[in-house]
Amino acid sequence: MSLFTFKLPDIGEGIAECEIATWRVAVGDVVKEDQPLVDMLTDKAAVEIPSPVAGVVKSLHGNAGDKVAVGAVLLLIETAAGAAAPAESALATSTAPSAPAKTIAAPIATVTRPAAPPRASGEKPLAAPSVRKRARELGIDLAEVAGSKKGGRIGHEDLDAHGSASKVSATATVLAANPVTSNTGVEQIKVIGMRRKIAESMERSKRRIPHFSYVEEIDVTELEALRVHLNATKRPDQPKLTLLPFLMRAMVKAVPLFPNVNGTYDDEAGIFHRHRALHIGVAAQTSQGLMVPVAKHAERLDLWESAAELKRVAEAAKSGKARREELTGSTITISSLGTMGGIVSTPIINAPEVAIVGVNKMVERPMVRQGQVVIRTMMNLSSSFDHRIVDGYDAASFIQQLKQLLENPATIFMP
Repeated sequence: MSLFTFKLPDIGEGIAECEIATWRVAVGDVVKEDQPLVDMLTDKAAVEIPSPVAGVVKSLHGNAGDKVAVGAVLLLIETAAGAAAPAESALATSTAPSAPAKTIAAPIATVTRPAAPPRASGEKPLAAPSVRKRARELGIDLAEVAGSKKGGRIGHEDLDAHGSASKVSATATVLAANPVTSNTGVEQIKVIGMRRKIAESMERSKRRIPHFSYVEEIDVTELEALRVHLNATKRPDQPKLTLLPFLMRAMVKAVPLFPNVNGTYDDEAGIFHRHRALHIGVAAQTSQGLMVPVAKHAERLDLWESAAELKRVAEAAKSGKARREELTGSTITISSLGTMGGIVSTPIINAPEVAIVGVNKMVERPMVRQGQVVIRTMMNLSSSFDHRIVDGYDAASFIQQLKQLLENPATIFMP
């Protein structure tokens, strides 16, 4: 037997350190070559790190939430005598394959397991760190959970099965014993992983960028009628249209008139990069938190292509399969909460961009047109801009241009 030291490889993009998101293995596990060992979190995505060798895990270096420098030891693996293992120095400097971002979610239990664990009294239950962490978050005592894995090890699916089996009876017991109680508990949750990255990004953007917001109402009656008609008459192979593809096409028309809204500002170097290409980021809520998948080169996509690309990158982000390049490189962002969009919002700019267009919900309300009160479908755009680069007049003019295009949807399709 020999001991192989596995170090965090260079995963590219000039990243010097990553955060441990989730261990996929535990001490004592037998691993195969190319088996996932750990999810490491960069600024943009969770990267799955595979094992370069087969063997038995002897030790893990670090817990979920810890930051690890490139080249630092992650874990030790005991390999069979004479087994070929890559040199440590080569591993530490090699570039890991571009792995997709993985949504860290527990599998759904599909089998029935016993209510009590088949282990001796006082015996410590076996479980990976990620399982123990989730159990703490769910308030589950692992001593009460039956492990279905090899050696009685508890997995995520065992937590799901235990929770499903006990939820109804536990709730009934609590209500019967405590019909009226005061809840004084305080839950302490360490902010790690993607949530910490989101927090750091939002804090950095809000602290360093002098935001100003501009809100304008848009009459989208004709646009909504066109959208409904196109969806009713589309081909089976065409995607369903939402408002966002129309907004993307309107931005393609408006941005060349106000090019300063489509850029990124390196405030440390004092350089503003004004982009000719339009790479539109679309804020999407996922199980890991807020992500911004990017529809690249929106300027060369028609309405249906915009809808298809928007759907593709959003689904990739939500499923955890988005590649790193699909989550980076945006030059301007759209923020939309759909039917929960509210009346007004003040979106935070996706740094280093300088503009974000926020979409609020559509509502029917009475409006005065040519002296008559009529019912119209109205929607607000609540947008924010970096005042270091974009002047108030230019921001207002840009939104007014979008207003004209959206209120007269035929102009969106004119050359």
